[in-house]
Amino acid sequence: MFFEELKEKFMLCFVDGGYWKWLLEGFINSLIITAFAIIIGLFLGLIVAAVRSSYDKNADSFKVKKGFGVTLFKFLNNVCKLYITVIRGIPVVVQLMIWYFIILVSQNNDTLVAIIAFGFNSGAYVAEIFRGGIMSIDNGQFEAGRSLGFNYVKTMIYIITPQMFKVVLPTLLNEIIALLKETSVAGYVGIMDLTKAGDLIRGRTFEAFFPLIAVAIVYLATVILLSTLFTRLERRLRKSDH
Repeated sequence: MFFEELKEKFMLCFVDGGYWKWLLEGFINSLIITAFAIIIGLFLGLIVAAVRSSYDKNADSFKVKKGFGVTLFKFLNNVCKLYITVIRGIPVVVQLMIWYFIILVSQNNDTLVAIIAFGFNSGAYVAEIFRGGIMSIDNGQFEAGRSLGFNYVKTMIYIITPQMFKVVLPTLLNEIIALLKETSVAGYVGIMDLTKAGDLIRGRTFEAFFPLIAVAIVYLATVILLSTLFTRLERRLRKSDH
């Protein structure tokens, strides 16, 4: 009797009304938002981290030197610090609503708005992750780059950045996982993400157990898969060092 009742509720929540399609659509949207947001976050984070770490490494010389270049670099560093402070100080759901209802209010593509909002949010955290990785690289690596005839930019691209990625890979995985879970608030602006899909099914069927457990299992399975992939990548990078 108990199992028959569970079967009926399962069929009601997923099969009878075709509600499983909502979960699939929501999951795909969540993955799309996460994937493109992390690309934006990596791009922004790398630029901000390069500016911040370069300023930190040359702070003493900037106190002595003067000129337009130094003034511009100080300005860019202050802009980056302000960006990080603002993003980390405002809850992500509030940022999402600001982008949706104020900044990009005329934009009809809800998914694009979410990608931009989560991308800018992730960029601040990725920037600090990258900055920590760059600052952990020995200064001798910069000197080695210059001895090879590289300028500062080429040294950062070809020597420092590859080493930095190896250092920050575990922390970067945590940021990607956090970003995936943060997309669960996309439903606040009407986007059909995985969490929103589960909540809609709950509202239609008046059954909370199966829809919400299904959402939790999908998130958990995705996080486990990401962790496994990153662990294998990290092992390969370690082997390549030997």
